[in-house]
Amino acid sequence: MIEARHLRVLRAVAATGSFSAAARTLGCTQPAVSQQMKALETSAGTPLLIRTGREMRLTQAGEALVRHASGILAGLTAAEEEIAAIAGLRAGRVRLVSFSSGSSTLVPTALAALRAAHPGTRVSLVEAEPPRSVEMLREGDCDVALAFRYGGTDTEWDDLVARPLLTDRLVGLVPESHRLAGSDSVTIGDLADEPWIAGCPRCRRRLVEVCEEAGFTPRIDFATDDYPAVIGLVAAGLGVAVLPELAMESVRPKAARTVTVEPAVQREIVALTLPDLAQVPAVAAMLDQLTLAASRRP
Repeated sequence: MIEARHLRVLRAVAATGSFSAAARTLGCTQPAVSQQMKALETSAGTPLLIRTGREMRLTQAGEALVRHASGILAGLTAAEEEIAAIAGLRAGRVRLVSFSSGSSTLVPTALAALRAAHPGTRVSLVEAEPPRSVEMLREGDCDVALAFRYGGTDTEWDDLVARPLLTDRLVGLVPESHRLAGSDSVTIGDLADEPWIAGCPRCRRRLVEVCEEAGFTPRIDFATDDYPAVIGLVAAGLGVAVLPELAMESVRPKAARTVTVEPAVQREIVALTLPDLAQVPAVAAMLDQLTLAASRRP
């Protein structure tokens, strides 16, 4: 295998005409130049130089290799500079996927901080709810997934690097004319006879589980992944809902009231990446900024 360091020596010998002159140019000894040229000829499988006294002349193979060496070394130099830029966060990219309420709360703060600290790093954002967002990470379609789970199993994310961000409590949402609108807190059982508006599939599944634990099966009249739509349906008196606090931060409910739900229903918010990606500087910086954004929430 031809090594870049040997190509640099060959090019110096071709330019100077001797091992000793090449050694002075390269800042090494003449025996070192001779040894590396022998190694290069062994790799090439053919003589590259014709030695005539103190002068060196390239063979046809040597001329061909020198001709290609400039382009090869220039490409390597460019690659080294680009890698150094990425490693130093002067360049690079992060592909982020997030669930919708995370996109409107944690993500903007984190992205603004990352851009301010490392303006050369590009970040793309798409939205997907878990488990699809986690599948995208495992399939190589993103670098960081902002995800959540309700009392997930210990092994659910065992193959991933999981950065815990916060615990997000669910709050009840009722029409402002509802009998419980003025209550400080309610139990899920207090809402057993109400029609329900449910959210994303994972949230919907958790709602059913919590209600069944309280002894009833909720009557879900409407289901939508769009949190403003959930709030609008509740405000119109079409049912009640439970929504994450993060979702409520980005939408101001009109004609609806929030109430504390007891016992507490919570979800764990995490930033996920693959073990190898966690070592990439831009990805590590994104994880750090998401963690910082979560820590600054009131």
